[in-house]
Amino acid sequence: MSDHPPAFELRCDDSARAAQLSLRGDWVQGQAVPDFPDLRSQLNASAARRVVLDGQDLGRRDSLLMAFLLQCHNYCREYDIALDTAALPDNVQRLLAIATAVPPHQPPTVNRRHWWQAGNPARLVHDLLDDIRASIGFFGAVCLALLALVRGRSNTRFTDFRQFCYQAGPDAFAIISLTSILVGMILAYLGAVQLQQFGAGIYVADLVVIGLLREMGVLMTAVVMAGRTGAAYAAQLGTMQANEEIDAIRTMGVSPIEFLVTPRILALMVMMPLLVVYANLLGIAGGAIVSGGMGISLLQYMNQAAAAVTLPHIAVGLLKSVVFAGLIALAGCRSGIQSGRDSAAVGQAATEAVVTALVYLIVADAAINILFQHLDI
Repeated sequence: MSDHPPAFELRCDDSARAAQLSLRGDWVQGQAVPDFPDLRSQLNASAARRVVLDGQDLGRRDSLLMAFLLQCHNYCREYDIALDTAALPDNVQRLLAIATAVPPHQPPTVNRRHWWQAGNPARLVHDLLDDIRASIGFFGAVCLALLALVRGRSNTRFTDFRQFCYQAGPDAFAIISLTSILVGMILAYLGAVQLQQFGAGIYVADLVVIGLLREMGVLMTAVVMAGRTGAAYAAQLGTMQANEEIDAIRTMGVSPIEFLVTPRILALMVMMPLLVVYANLLGIAGGAIVSGGMGISLLQYMNQAAAAVTLPHIAVGLLKSVVFAGLIALAGCRSGIQSGRDSAAVGQAATEAVVTALVYLIVADAAINILFQHLDI
């Protein structure tokens, strides 16, 4: 303990509505901290509109003094009281100026709309065009980043790509396994009810295999990954935006698209086909469980399923998986990069990422199916 403990004295001049706060002693760690609520009570009772800080009797000092001065500064700002720091030591004045340079946090402004404005067709079209314009701009930036990667001039790191592959792949096995088996069983139940009426129960295997390979396997996997990985991308990048880490990356001359977005997109596009193959195998196994309950032996089911597997069915599913992975990653990364700078905006970005990805999936799935139908594939 120091022989000169920290203390303050407040002298008020009621006629001038001013007060002088004199600080003395050693303001260092280990000392008893002066009671700021006591100072607050004295200031409230004085009704002073100007407070002059006096540091002529200050001894040693560290962050303990700065913490006390910040409380004084925040109090004066809250009650619109002028704070004069000219009598403090120069280094303390500079530290206090740096500490108070950041403006206070302002809650985000809520754009309130009346119900008739929310349903206004003109406004909906305007918002849709803005969203399409922003999506095209972000897609163009990603294409330029991929071109730079191909040319070997990108800041994309392989270690990040490997880490995101692990997050998108092995970490998702549990939820993919559960949904895939259940989807296979549901497909088998739906087919069994209809096919058994015509004595064609064995064709349940065809229904399950073709349905999984071309549509349900990849679509359900994409939905799960949109809610899991797409939202995670948006939350990760949104948090970095809120913490100004993305601004720091730009300040260093590094493109955040190359450094943050590209490894995430590539990782999901690499892992998604593997997850779809895994989901298809488990879905076929789920169909086998239901077929066993219908009196179809496992050997009959497997023979019929093997006959239904063709290269076009597999190719269609794998092509969809790559397209869906790119759309999910784009939706998640775009929402995260364009997120606001507070916690509420991060949650909003994650929600927007999932909704946008689901819309992308439905539109892309319909377009691909129509295309393959015209190509007779």
